[in-house]
Amino acid sequence: MAVGLAKTSEEGQYNAKMTLLVVLSCMVAATGGIIFGYDLGISGGVTSMEPFLKKFFPEVYTKMNEDTKISNYCKFDSQLLTSFTSSLYIAGLVASFFASTVTRVFGRKPSILIGGTAFLAGSALGGAALNVYMIIFGRILLGIGVGFANQSVPLYLSEMAPPNYRGAINIGFELWVGIGVLLANLINFGTEKIKGGWGWRISLAMAAVPASILTLGALFLPETPNSLIQNSEDHEKSKLMLQRVRGTNDVQAELDDLVKASSISKTIKHPFKNIIHRKYRPQLVMAIAIPFFQQVTGINVITFYAPVLFRTIGLGESASLFSAVMTGVVGAVSTSISMLIVDKLGRRALFMIGGIQMFLSQIIIGGLMAAQLGDHGGISKGYATSIIIFICIYVSGFGWSWGPLGWLVPSEIFPLEIRSAGQSITVAVGFIFIFLGAQTFLAMLCHFKSGIFFFFGGWVAVMTAFVYFLLPETKNVPIEQMSKVWREHWFWKRIVGEVNEDIEMEAA
Repeated sequence: MAVGLAKTSEEGQYNAKMTLLVVLSCMVAATGGIIFGYDLGISGGVTSMEPFLKKFFPEVYTKMNEDTKISNYCKFDSQLLTSFTSSLYIAGLVASFFASTVTRVFGRKPSILIGGTAFLAGSALGGAALNVYMIIFGRILLGIGVGFANQSVPLYLSEMAPPNYRGAINIGFELWVGIGVLLANLINFGTEKIKGGWGWRISLAMAAVPASILTLGALFLPETPNSLIQNSEDHEKSKLMLQRVRGTNDVQAELDDLVKASSISKTIKHPFKNIIHRKYRPQLVMAIAIPFFQQVTGINVITFYAPVLFRTIGLGESASLFSAVMTGVVGAVSTSISMLIVDKLGRRALFMIGGIQMFLSQIIIGGLMAAQLGDHGGISKGYATSIIIFICIYVSGFGWSWGPLGWLVPSEIFPLEIRSAGQSITVAVGFIFIFLGAQTFLAMLCHFKSGIFFFFGGWVAVMTAFVYFLLPETKNVPIEQMSKVWREHWFWKRIVGEVNEDIEMEAA
């Protein structure tokens, strides 16, 4: 069954329809985003719950409730508490490199399956934890799951999607991340009210639900045609799968490109060595710069420390969790909007709009906190409400720009021969800076105070300029023809253009 109009093969496009098989497969695979988003949302919520702090982090609980001399900005500054949050990302960093090999050698589907299984085990251990060591070991298992899922799911979505719908389908991953954050915030808001102080166990254990969906769903996912060709000499089998996912028998042009890309990839035994070659320089720069910039927007520290941040400006436990729910709704809605317009407006336009919006809102938030929130005492309800509103504006800007596009663009720019390695570098760089952000945010909040928003705002200005000058538009370009965007770019053509001319002269 196919829906929508067939795409013609003019201007390098392939014949393709949006098929039911693609829609269902990508919906299942994109639930890998839920496990990442759920963890982002759940971590900050449980670390603001007093029974959880009292059991595992009594030092923080004491500072928060009994030390009246400590600064508002420093109440939650604890290296052990940040280790709870950030241990997941070190595990994810290491796992992403193993995931690269699994994804390349065995396919995208097995990597998704491993990710779901590891996350399932970690959620069970977290919910049953009796001491801080069980909690952190459970976080490590969750990190392995997220590492495998984040490496394989964006690749799966980009390879399964028709070129003209690739942006919308790939943003499904970030949409599910946003939904995961929202669900986590809603669950935290409910479990915090449970009498007896064990609500945090439900919050941590409920991660098993999306993990189960991903794990069971992965068993029934078809492998991508790109992966089948890369790992098999049976091109007829790959052609049949391509016909199924594209909803047409006329797939020869796309098949030829896949076979050509696969032939090149099989000549490369060490993709991590090859990716540093000059002809892959633009992709390598983007694999490092985009995930780095995505993290120094400040979004993840604001996401998983949102309840803590809202408590810092004087809100109560329940009010801070409800405010985090509000930001979760804003994030999910704005990502949905991005999904609808990304293949029409393009990647660059959304990057620019979101960047300007995030920069202005962060400067205003920093200004309000600098003017109104000192080391001691509270902040008026009106100013607290204003800060929450501008945080929502900031989250919406991220939700239709760096949130989804930070996953979409890296997943669509790599040629097949370095695609798995490139995605691993993207995921690893992301985890490194999520870890550093998680490990340092509470200390930075303590020392920078309101200046932390100016710090992140400065980085947003830098990344917006980077996109304007160095990122070419990739919308509607078939994934195996992406190299042409670099050859036509005003800057990158000076690097890859010379390399391609040398290759063509040798072939002649």
